[in-house]
Amino acid sequence: MARITLEDLERLGEEPAAADEDSSDNGDDPEGEGRLFAHWEAVAGTHRVSLPQDMAGPIAQMARHRHAREPVPYVSLSQHGKCEEAAYEERQYPAGKWACVTMGEPMYEQSISLSFMKLMRYICKENSVGCHLGMTVPVLNEIHLTKEGTELEREVLTAYYLPGAFQQNPPVPTDPEIHIIERAPLRVITRVFYGMTTEETILREISLFWELLGSTDAVLRGTYIVASYENPSIPQRRNEIWFICQAE
Repeated sequence: MARITLEDLERLGEEPAAADEDSSDNGDDPEGEGRLFAHWEAVAGTHRVSLPQDMAGPIAQMARHRHAREPVPYVSLSQHGKCEEAAYEERQYPAGKWACVTMGEPMYEQSISLSFMKLMRYICKENSVGCHLGMTVPVLNEIHLTKEGTELEREVLTAYYLPGAFQQNPPVPTDPEIHIIERAPLRVITRVFYGMTTEETILREISLFWELLGSTDAVLRGTYIVASYENPSIPQRRNEIWFICQAE
């Protein structure tokens, strides 16, 4: 059974107004939080996914802190495009610590759903310091194509970058399936797209990006990253496809 994820909640529209009041920020508005959960649950049901009741707390916390998102640091190396709009961009990301979960469900959406729920719990409280850590963007989903290149492999790694305040001493997850790893510096070529991230849309975006780049051995074939930036309530949320540059 599929579970809720950022992508499944993409069509939520505006959250209930009660979730935006000051009382909700102080955590003393159970009625407003209940309406928020019911809203998410109802929309999730239209996508045939279930929302566990124990996600009510993390959902409320993420809603309260949704405007405070720390960007993952990077250096822009070059931009390529026509006029003022960049078709794609080359970036360098430094080494850093990430909280990662790997899942291998039958569908891509199921894997990232289960992984992100675990990460939400970790971000919100289920960690060794017992507090909200803060959201960073983008959240990364590392994917692999089959040998034929026509489907995604089942295994997906979902990664959350630790905020700067916790990079030196990351809080320990209470969930043993969450692993804190230090990823090496990464150079990528990125292209923006908007909307849902399903296996179908991802494969289409990868194909379009290859058409744009043309034949090149500068990037890996078969391994890609889907980066998600926006709040799940935004209908046309921003995503990126990352092509990973070959090590020099």
